[in-house]
Amino acid sequence: MEHFTIVSNNLILRDLTYLRDKHTPQRDFRHALDRIAYSICISLSSNIIMKDVEVETPLEVTSGKKIASEIVLVPILRAGLSMGNAFLQLLPQAKMGHIGLKRNEETLEPIEYYYKTPQDLETAQVIILDPMLATGGSVSAAVTFLKRGGAKNIIIASIISAPEGVSRVLNDHPDVYIYTAAHDRGLNEKGYIVPGLGDAGDRVFGTL
Repeated sequence: MEHFTIVSNNLILRDLTYLRDKHTPQRDFRHALDRIAYSICISLSSNIIMKDVEVETPLEVTSGKKIASEIVLVPILRAGLSMGNAFLQLLPQAKMGHIGLKRNEETLEPIEYYYKTPQDLETAQVIILDPMLATGGSVSAAVTFLKRGGAKNIIIASIISAPEGVSRVLNDHPDVYIYTAAHDRGLNEKGYIVPGLGDAGDRVFGTL
């Protein structure tokens, strides 16, 4: 799939093992997730528009690059917050919006309870953060909300994805780009990714 990228290296594979292990302590889980998020941010930066600039070194003037557009990070509450710190470390100039979506456990469809983003999304590079791209319902709904707000350039960053979620998002929004560190087998009867890592939000925030 042209708009779907699996980001992988030996360190990501190591950290994915930490995330999947149900015995990994909360602190180590957070650190592993941070490290994977760093790698994903670096990889998806190839889709960020840059501009040429001149920079004066101590010896001479040379050419350089700067990010051309505003960056807006949009974590899907609450699990998406777990990826925010890593992205802000690499994109410290970014603004941040938030979308609150919860899943109806019967229909598995998302229900919106919070939406707040910066203005001028039309010219921004918007990056949605959600560690688990499972059914795709929440992410697809988030893309729809952001497009209604004017967003045109949208990237989705996840840690683990399922084929069902990726297919739904790209069918609903073929213009977005998806980056993930693992593409798992599928969903179980409750809509959870298998083999997956359980509930990312619960494991990050200690609400098991």
